[in-house]
Amino acid sequence: QAQLEESGGGLVQPGGSLRLSCAASGFTLDYYAIGWFRQAPGKERAGVSCIESDGGRTFYSDSGKGRFTISRDNVKNTVYLQLNSLKVEDTAVYYCAARLPSCFFKTNNVRESEYDYWGPGTQVTVSS
Repeated sequence: QAQLEESGGGLVQPGGSLRLSCAASGFTLDYYAIGWFRQAPGKERAGVSCIESDGGRTFYSDSGKGRFTISRDNVKNTVYLQLNSLKVEDTAVYYCAARLPSCFFKTNNVRESEYDYWGPGTQVTVSS
């Protein structure tokens, strides 16, 4: 059974860092673009970043540029999202999703049907 699972979320103070992981099981990520999304309470799911299957191109939301870095290790079948200089407004559930054949990145009006597989999410809370 093909599954994605996020990990690495938690509670961090403003200005802190976290590294989120998105691990695949039951299929290989080699040919999939991987997107990261987040959803805060009372808000729609929003695109944060995306990386093409070969890692050759990446996309970021304006809020994530310069602070977040997406990367992938196809040997480990895992994609990462490094979150630096975290702000209170970054608090959300973060999801990863896999899509063939390439990223379909947008920061709003995200629909689950636009990606093939989704993970259950990991909570990131930024608070002092």
